[in-house]
Order: sequence, then C-alpha cells, then structure tokens
Amino acid sequence: MTRSGKAGTLWGLGVGPGDPELITLKALRALERCPVVAYPAPPEGDSLARAIVTPHLAPGKVEITIRMTLEPRNFPAPDVYDPAAATIAEHLAAGRDVAVLCEGDPFFYGSFQYLYARLADRFAVVVVPGVTSLVACPAAAGVPLTAQNDVLVVVPATLDEATLEARLAGADAAAIVKVGRHLGTVRRVVARLGLESRARLVEHASRPDQRVRDLTDVAEASAPYFSMVLVHRRGEAWR
Repeated sequence: MTRSGKAGTLWGLGVGPGDPELITLKALRALERCPVVAYPAPPEGDSLARAIVTPHLAPGKVEITIRMTLEPRNFPAPDVYDPAAATIAEHLAAGRDVAVLCEGDPFFYGSFQYLYARLADRFAVVVVPGVTSLVACPAAAGVPLTAQNDVLVVVPATLDEATLEARLAGADAAAIVKVGRHLGTVRRVVARLGLESRARLVEHASRPDQRVRDLTDVAEASAPYFSMVLVHRRGEAWR
C-alpha cells in the first residue's frame, strides 16, 4: 500500500464488441484516469480489447498483456490468471488504479470475472458494463432479438450436440455464441429443429469486417470465434 494506506481501485471496463464508438462515457473516463491498463490477448498477436480502445488510449500508460488461449479444455487457466492477478495486485497495493479491458461486457462471458474472483476480496472494484455482442449482432443483422413474451436462450456452441439441441428445442429465440469450429454442429441441430431458414450468422459485429448471412447461404465448415448465430422460431420477432 501507499504511505497513506490507500490502495488503488480495480476497474473492469466493458469496451464493447469492436467499434471504438460503442465504448460508454463511463468506461472512457475511467480509462483516461487509470495509469495502468490490462487486457486479454491471444497467445500470439494483437489484443482485440486493446485495439478497440486504441483511439482513446493516451501515451504513458503502464500496459499489462494477459496472453491466454480460448480453447475450452484450457480455460480458465490458473497459470494465466494467477500471475496476472498477482501483477495487478502489486499495482493496486501501490495505490495505482488499474483498468482491465474486456470485449463486450465484463460479466457476460467476460474474462474479467476470473480476475474479479481473485482480487475483489482485497481491493475495491468497479465494474462498468459494456455493449455486448448479444445486442450488437441483432443490430448488425437488422433483426429484433425478441418481442412480447418471447423466451430467449443464450447457448455456447461448445456444448455437446445433444445438449445444444435440448437447449434450443423450446426457445422462441436463441443466440448461439462461440460458434467458431462448431458451425457444423450448429447447422445440424438447427436443421433438425426445422429452423435453418430462420437463422442468421453474424461475424465481427460492429467492426469494419462485419458480415451477416442467412445460415442457408453459408458453405463454410467453420466461422470466426467472434461470431453468433441468431435464430427466431417465427422468423421475425414482430410476426
């Protein structure tokens, strides 16, 4: 801790799905104030979370890159989050606020929650919600997600095929996340439920490379990790 005994605050900032203009004012102001910025990144290459805030990031920040794999069998890895939390804790104990960037929202499938679990009992934490892919994808596709008394389910495509089908079977509307290499499984399940003509694949919502297609027009066996299949039993929510 500092001589005053005051530790820094941990900020979990949802920075949205990709468009830098979708960062909230609260997250932007916290980012400007915090002298330390941490963000997830793949094992190699650039961080999407950092790329989102790059237009807003002032020089001189201390940056902590948290490299991790998103493979389900390795996630969440203690050998990633334990040392990251320890490094962040050192800055917090020294009185420096730390902003942890999270694509979308920190608590909606967000990696920040694993740091929160390790640090919230020792330091003050503020979580700033962000625009999620769950709302960005329908906006990109131009299709309302739900209406009236619709029941919405959010399911990861990483579930086994039988479980995925059971989760989708009774839903009015569904958002299937983490599609990636599981696109084939998703297509088989949606087709068996008779919903393939009522499904859309949205890739990289809100980004310059955004793409929206009817699932019946997709020939590929896989999709980008940042993609989602939207399904509505009526085809359109307003029907």
